[in-house]
Amino acid sequence: MNEIEKMKAGMWYDANYNPEIGEMRMRGMSLCTKLNMTDPMDIEKMYAVIEELLGYVPENFALVPPFTCDYGPNIKLGKYVFINANCYLMDGGGIEIGDHCFIGPYCGFYTAAHPLQYKYRNQGLEKALPIKVGDNCWFGANVSVMPGVTIGSGCVIAAGAVVTKDIPDNSLAAGIPAKVVRTIDQNAPLEE
Repeated sequence: MNEIEKMKAGMWYDANYNPEIGEMRMRGMSLCTKLNMTDPMDIEKMYAVIEELLGYVPENFALVPPFTCDYGPNIKLGKYVFINANCYLMDGGGIEIGDHCFIGPYCGFYTAAHPLQYKYRNQGLEKALPIKVGDNCWFGANVSVMPGVTIGSGCVIAAGAVVTKDIPDNSLAAGIPAKVVRTIDQNAPLEE
């Protein structure tokens, strides 16, 4: 297997010194720079850069720059996704975000896991584990989602939370590490 195939398979791969991986990451960085330098009033140009970065334009997608990702094509966004300013999607392992999700400013979705032993880290090795988010989720500001995490539909992740484990559907999660605070009754009346 080559390093890209290892990355996509969730195996240890050379993330730092492999020329193909480096070239893919430089392409992502270049397109993010281009996107972030585009006038947000020029929606047509913004969508053209988003299409070049992701390979498609998500339906009814809204993005507040600046935005950063590693590659781009490993990101799958549903309909009506909103991503606020200064978000980072480290998408080596793939990031899937469902419909009607709102992501607050300064959130990070990190698929890279690194070896504990420095001799392997110094070789540039890492694993890329996918992150999956269901529909109708809301992430407060400064949320960090760690490698391999699945977040169910209908969840609210409180500002500043660090999500290290899977979160079931309809959960309010908060803290470091994030824990389920309560289940959300989606049919309850609007709270005051």
